[in-house]
Amino acid sequence: MSLPLFHVDAFTRTPFAGNAAAVCVLDGPREDDWLLQVAREMNLAATAFLSPESDGYRLRWFTFKTELELCGHGTLASAHTLWEQGLLAPEAEAHFYTRGGLLTARRAGDWIELNFPAKPGQDVAEPMPILAQSLGVTPQRVVKSQLDYLVQLESEAAVRSLQPDFGLLATIPARGVIVTAAASDAAAEYDFVSRFFCPSVGINEDPVTGSAHCALSPFWSQQLGRESLTGYQASTRGGIVRVTLDGERVHLGGQAITILSGQLHSV
Repeated sequence: MSLPLFHVDAFTRTPFAGNAAAVCVLDGPREDDWLLQVAREMNLAATAFLSPESDGYRLRWFTFKTELELCGHGTLASAHTLWEQGLLAPEAEAHFYTRGGLLTARRAGDWIELNFPAKPGQDVAEPMPILAQSLGVTPQRVVKSQLDYLVQLESEAAVRSLQPDFGLLATIPARGVIVTAAASDAAAEYDFVSRFFCPSVGINEDPVTGSAHCALSPFWSQQLGRESLTGYQASTRGGIVRVTLDGERVHLGGQAITILSGQLHSV
């Protein structure tokens, strides 16, 4: 017995860039421990598990350490796989039932657009000292969203040059820490840059994080006065995320490419 398994690079059209996810199409419910063991075997930023339902798919995401509440690149990789493998008609909208609520995806030319919940934050008047200590910088502004802390720095260069203390970061009571700044070059193809650190869920730095843009979108929309923006996540792999704020939702635009396809055996 075997199950289809795919390795997809999300938020990129360039192989070995963006954020890698495994996508496993299940034939029925599986125990949580088994899902976690498969995610550990894949050893990627996320492994997505799809279970068919009457009008969509149950979607769960795991790191090698834990199940995730919300995962943008795993959802993008899953939608890409459904269309590429002919499991969903090209014009059909993908419906995903997840811990983060109903998520949808649709094709928009060469891009895929995800519909995610917006995660606006509240300003933190007196940030905990360990936040600046773990990042090694003095924040300009700190915001707390439902899942993460969002830290604004003075420049793109400051974001790119960060070398955090991941041991300290792991003690912060949040899923992770988003660090961001406006693009330094007005002619750049993006409006803001970010990096995302989440050692508490087993990933020191996530390469490209769709769910972090659920907080970045309302944050930069308010600052820049535009609902539609483009973000660049400045990790080693790097990736582009288009964002459009739509009330309490955020449309996340990205591309994806399949790197490997095969079968999961001994299941």
